[in-house]
Amino acid sequence: AMAPALPPRLNLHHADVLRMTPLPYFDLCISNTPYQISSPLVFKLLAHRPPFRAALLMFQREFAMRLVAKPGDNLYCRLSVNTQLLSRVSHVMKVDRKNFRPPPKVDSSVVRIEPRHPPPPISLSEWDGLIRLCFLRKHKTLAAIFKTNSVLRMMQQNANTLRALQSNQEPTDFLAADDDAHMTAELQDDDSQHDVDMEHDASDDKVAFKKKIVDLLEQSGYAKARAAKMDMDDFLALLKAFNDAGLHFA
Repeated sequence: AMAPALPPRLNLHHADVLRMTPLPYFDLCISNTPYQISSPLVFKLLAHRPPFRAALLMFQREFAMRLVAKPGDNLYCRLSVNTQLLSRVSHVMKVDRKNFRPPPKVDSSVVRIEPRHPPPPISLSEWDGLIRLCFLRKHKTLAAIFKTNSVLRMMQQNANTLRALQSNQEPTDFLAADDDAHMTAELQDDDSQHDVDMEHDASDDKVAFKKKIVDLLEQSGYAKARAAKMDMDDFLALLKAFNDAGLHFA
């Protein structure tokens, strides 16, 4: 008699992982990741539900070290903070370029990623909005960053939009948000330029809004803080301080 058919133990999907929606269920992910999809893959995995147990991923070494970087490290950046908010990340091993044939131009590293379960109870889009601003110039003080006109315009636009939505009115558009490139360019100026008063071309409400931001940073103790040295608790406390004052980033 023929043996009964065994249940399948392997499902092979020939597809672009970034275009698979949703991903099939998995508990463990192992990947030698192409450089060009490193960041999109990490965040697609971390957004997957139900959360997986662990991922062992090989990346170009610099990208891997950004994932595990801590406050004060040269490579500490927005990627570090966002990844570590959602997961525990550890460096497993360095893989020398000489282990490949033909050898690539750079070394690699393997990292282990374990999603935090449950995920933090915050708005991820708002969190990323704050982190994006803080890391525009990570060695600048937060006061210097948040006093630039482009950042103030963006934040006041968010505040105006929120008030309009709450009162069922049309949002005003006189303070259109600037993109990262514009804000980064403005932050290239000397710190003395960051204190240029908005009175020159602004109404009283804009001046009052700037004072509100400056006072919030002073009272929360983060006016002189720099993103390069801030840890997760600092960013969470800063986001709470802004939200408690009715200020949002998304």
